[in-house]
Amino acid sequence: MVTRQLPNPAEIFELMKFKAPELDGTKRRLEGALTISDLRNIAKRRTPKAAFDYTDGAAEGELSIARARQAFEDVEFHPGILAPAPEVDTSTTILGGPGALPFGIAPTGFTRLMQTEGEEAGAAAAAAAGIPFTLSTLGTTSIEDVRRTTVEGSTGEPGRDWFQLYVMRDRDISYGLTKRAAEAGFDTLMFTVDTPVAGARLRDKRNGFSIPPQLTLGTIINAIPRPWWWIDFLTTPKLEFASLSTTGGTVGELLDAAMDPTISYDDLAVIRDRWPGKLVVKGVQTVDDAVRLKDTHGVDGVVLSNHGGRQLDRAPIPFHLLPQVRQAVGDDFTVMIDTGIMNGADIVAAIALGADFTLIGRAYLYGLMAGGRRGVDRTIAILRTEIERTMRLLGVSSLAELEPRHVTQLARLVPLAGPTGVVAGR
Repeated sequence: MVTRQLPNPAEIFELMKFKAPELDGTKRRLEGALTISDLRNIAKRRTPKAAFDYTDGAAEGELSIARARQAFEDVEFHPGILAPAPEVDTSTTILGGPGALPFGIAPTGFTRLMQTEGEEAGAAAAAAAGIPFTLSTLGTTSIEDVRRTTVEGSTGEPGRDWFQLYVMRDRDISYGLTKRAAEAGFDTLMFTVDTPVAGARLRDKRNGFSIPPQLTLGTIINAIPRPWWWIDFLTTPKLEFASLSTTGGTVGELLDAAMDPTISYDDLAVIRDRWPGKLVVKGVQTVDDAVRLKDTHGVDGVVLSNHGGRQLDRAPIPFHLLPQVRQAVGDDFTVMIDTGIMNGADIVAAIALGADFTLIGRAYLYGLMAGGRRGVDRTIAILRTEIERTMRLLGVSSLAELEPRHVTQLARLVPLAGPTGVVAGR
């Protein structure tokens, strides 16, 4: 029999601690976000549909981004037992410089339209965390202002900035941006090759998404519960672009006017001659192209990417391509990966299967839309926690200890072999 007694008020208050209410709404929302998906949900509530869908959406049926995310979910980890890892080292060296974590911020266009702090929030958060920030050619903050933000936001040595370059119809624009990035102190150039023309981003077409935003009855109705976004947009400096002087039209029309479908290896050679730092080709989607770039074109690395599923739908899944590329190019060539990363465990799996580094795009923008600079800090903190926890549970103390034996890619989409027995597209 259990002996019962009247409750003792002193014991009740000792067992029950009441949390003081948090009056800062942004802080309260961000503290409640435990995953990148949580940040996405906050971002969706707080951002007008057209701007949110531009970030969240992809090309055509959005199969590529769905498959990329599914590929990371279809991972089986193999932890080692009795391998204590009370402390883990997440630091790495990438492209000749340090990284406190095995990921950096990917280039994103029109960023201040998502949230007015834009690239400056991303650059400052990256510098504070000790990771690289990549500015897009279609960024809404100048090369020089991003570099100033990075230097001022760093807690020790100046942070690292990378620049993502589109080769435009007017080559002089691209050459000028290359020169400005080098003079400002950017140490790596990402030569992007997967955007000769704009992909069919159907959400943007359906939303009438354009730069500047076009006001319709639907736009106004959608904006009513989100007045803070419009107040920020209308009371901050005019939305401007790092490279485009003409900003009227839909996003697809802007891209088609700026990009050049004649881009070739000759353009890569010209940029290699003009760029003094590290040169990486972004948008590689076959093993053969990775090998050719390594062997004959003098680049320092590649980014396996299908542009976040925003260009060619049904494109190869970068995470599936990764082990084959690593095997083909060897260990002395930088291989990075993006597309579909939503969890620190995704990053750990990529490193284990041969990636030197990873890049986050949407995950960063979800945090930005959820809470500006503080939201980007929260994105980085969430991913850092997930990386460290996954490493500890695997029984590894450093990134160098991660190996293919720690990960199995489970088969969902199984390629059919061609008549020669060679897997199609590989």
